Amino acid sequence: MIPEGPPMTASALDTARAVLTAESAALSQLAAELTSEFDAVVARLIDIPGRVIVSGMGKSGHVAAKIAATFASTGTPAQFVHPGEASHGDLGMITRADAAILISNSGETKELADII
Repeated sequence: MIPEGPPMTASALDTARAVLTAESAALSQLAAELTSEFDAVVARLIDIPGRVIVSGMGKSGHVAAKIAATFASTGTPAQFVHPGEASHGDLGMITRADAAILISNSGETKELADII
């Protein structure tokens, strides 16, 4: 038996539809904001002789790790590097042949700035 919780004002179905509608609108906005710079970035990532290094701190780090895993699982050599670990020796695993994607919500993440 499922224990009763506080009464809901909206059904789970209504909530799910509202969330999906909001996510759909956000994706549409993102698609509209893409420019030709996107093609240039993709072309550069395809042409690099090394790996795509992806890094971020905190929640951005979780996103970065997922991006690195997705690249790797779809055939693009990639690796997540934690910025804190990079500052303490892991920068040695990055070569001049690699490209980096650094993810920060604020654009001012100290740990990322320290490794640039």
